[in-house]
Amino acid sequence: MTSLPKFEKSFYKEAPTVAERTQAEVDEFRKTHQIAIQGKNVPKPVETFDEAGFPGYVINEVKAQGFANPTPIQSQGWPMALSGRDVVGIAETGSGKTLTYCLPSIVHINAQPLLSPGDGPIVLILAPTRELAVQIQAEVNKFGKSSRIRNTCVYGGVPKGQQIRDLARGVEVCIATPGRLIDMLESGKTNLRRVTYLVLDEADRMLDMGFEPQIRKIISQIRPDRQTCMWSATWPKEVRALAQDFQHDFIQVNVGSMDLSANHRITQVVEVVSEFEKRDKMIKHLEKIMEDKDNKCLIFTGTKRVADEITRFLRQDGWPALSIHGDKQQQERDWVLNEFKQGKSPIMVATDVASRGIDVRNITHVLNYDYPNNSEDYIHRIGRTGRAGAMGTAITFFTTETGSRPR
Repeated sequence: MTSLPKFEKSFYKEAPTVAERTQAEVDEFRKTHQIAIQGKNVPKPVETFDEAGFPGYVINEVKAQGFANPTPIQSQGWPMALSGRDVVGIAETGSGKTLTYCLPSIVHINAQPLLSPGDGPIVLILAPTRELAVQIQAEVNKFGKSSRIRNTCVYGGVPKGQQIRDLARGVEVCIATPGRLIDMLESGKTNLRRVTYLVLDEADRMLDMGFEPQIRKIISQIRPDRQTCMWSATWPKEVRALAQDFQHDFIQVNVGSMDLSANHRITQVVEVVSEFEKRDKMIKHLEKIMEDKDNKCLIFTGTKRVADEITRFLRQDGWPALSIHGDKQQQERDWVLNEFKQGKSPIMVATDVASRGIDVRNITHVLNYDYPNNSEDYIHRIGRTGRAGAMGTAITFFTTETGSRPR
């Protein structure tokens, strides 16, 4: 630690209008916007972009995008991240969390010495899937362009050439999935010596997908006095353990519900059926769902075998269905996902494991053909619909055989 060069991470200066607000006014604002906080000396929320105290070049970019006011997570999250503290943020997808850590990261980069040849990134953002990594990159591109901040996206399933070239040229921001980043580190294509701002986005999904060993390995290569911001839709014990291991004296913000609870915009229907009625019931539901050509239905099964069987059954019956599960090659999974996304194949059959990386907007219906093993899986499954403010429907088949399983 003593030999590490010093760096700046605290940039927050409270605006006079924020400082003047009474505790009662702050409490009222938090209550109205369903904001809960934990930790010592949490800064007051800001109510406008100008109050956040971002430099002009950042504010101009934000206003150019046509946003009127910060979202609740941004109101509370920006002062927290700009103050240089370690932050945990719990908020659902579509809440504006990407900008909550992106804009402070730009301020952070501009306060650091320029990169020298051979230096790795200053900001590292870890994400569970390449889809999310690409979405984050689009935001960084938008808001980093006026400061000439360079970035690259490092993920598996594609050739490494371009990613290696970007890293060799030097980038201030690296957005990565854990597996491919370890690949790059082990082959000496980059290093994490300059990282002083670390973001774990969708931490719960990264753990669901089995990335914990890789995350721990990556963080062990980053200086311990870095700033770490962790984002998650839920706050299960595994995510809590990660925060406790890798963050110091962290402050936490929650928007909406804290518990793993089902989204209230999802209509949940449970039907008690016998095993041999399932296929007929499924067809009846699909006939109704597919009356609207824009609908998309994700069907969950308990095993790969059943996924293949019902996909075959549906296709023979003339339904545009494809399946995705752990035995399929990455290339095929990407293709299936793309067909589903674009609505060419509006019915997709999946197992739990494969579903962890699925981030598709506008899924209108989830059908649990087989009942999930536990309530966490149930919440994750039905949470594929009703995203980013939309409504959704979840239909679950419950058989007498299911009922005898211990919960």
